[in-house]
Amino acid sequence: MNASAQGFSAPQFAPVRDLFDALLDADPRYSAQLAVYVGGEQVLDLVGGPDSAADSMTGVFSCSKGVSALAFSLLVQDGLVELDATVASYWPEFAQQGKGAVKVRELLSHQAGLVGVQGGFAMEEYNDLPAVADRLAAMAPLWRPGSGTFGYHALTMGVFLEELCRRITGERLQEVYNRRIRGPLAADMFLGLPESEEPRFRPVLFDEQPAPDFFEPGSIAGMAGNVQAGNLLELPNIRSVRAAGSCSGAGVGSADGLARVYAGAITGIDGVPAYLQPETIALMSQEQVWGMDRVFCEISSFAVTFMKANPRMDFGSAQAFGHDGANAALGFADPLYGVGFGYVPARAEEGGTAGRAMVLSAAVRKAILAGA
Repeated sequence: MNASAQGFSAPQFAPVRDLFDALLDADPRYSAQLAVYVGGEQVLDLVGGPDSAADSMTGVFSCSKGVSALAFSLLVQDGLVELDATVASYWPEFAQQGKGAVKVRELLSHQAGLVGVQGGFAMEEYNDLPAVADRLAAMAPLWRPGSGTFGYHALTMGVFLEELCRRITGERLQEVYNRRIRGPLAADMFLGLPESEEPRFRPVLFDEQPAPDFFEPGSIAGMAGNVQAGNLLELPNIRSVRAAGSCSGAGVGSADGLARVYAGAITGIDGVPAYLQPETIALMSQEQVWGMDRVFCEISSFAVTFMKANPRMDFGSAQAFGHDGANAALGFADPLYGVGFGYVPARAEEGGTAGRAMVLSAAVRKAILAGA
């Protein structure tokens, strides 16, 4: 039997803590952090299991995309980028191979058909994102952008966010994020983990060594998974990768760090006002695509980079927006409930986010409604 969870839970959310305790008791190897803010106030900050600690951080994989999209939202809010402008108006080289008409909102909602390149990106390229951006700009789309087809751009979405920010502002998106979000909120959610924070890092654990050949290498899914050149599931456990902090999947953080950046966006926390305006939230979180994902052949829905809740990924209301990670980490905001949510397991979970994170997020909503 695992010990009960350690940490804080507001009385109204005692049923969520009980559920978390039950999950810990059901699996002696289970370790995780859970943090939730409601209306700008912390209501849950829990940790349990042998491989998580209150101050530890680990890789959160594609939760990095959602965190990066929060920073990109500031560029939209500042009027520096228009979602209906063409990508080429900010990044002229992108117009190659018939991509001149692709809009920013199409590129950033997995519609551009640029999930990867034949042969894949070598690991040493992963930290040289301008070079990767050049390769993608020269590529012909794998399907016709604007046709309604979409497919998860696992490795390349962060490249697009970063390259657009670099072209528009001259800064890395990580710098915008650090200066305007992470720093003011004192959030333990990093896009580029400093050496000083390394003692707190714990490698992502796996039941088995993750295999890179889960898709046929030359397929669209294989290109998205970069299976010919590297194993995406290794990324946060490589020091050089987590130090560079690619927006696609190299972020490192805690559950509280994830919850803080999302709560800070919609309600503000600790006296710091919300950094996104309601109009910006509505624009960036509006669903752009829904249906069969071309890469994974399963139902998905996306806003501008952010994942949207759907029956397969039922993490919140129709207003909710966020992103999960390959290890089943999850961060999101739900303006309807005023929730900022963070969940980070120590061990990658079979079945991904459709498991414990969904059950815990549903319990949070139930507790809010019960106390209304």
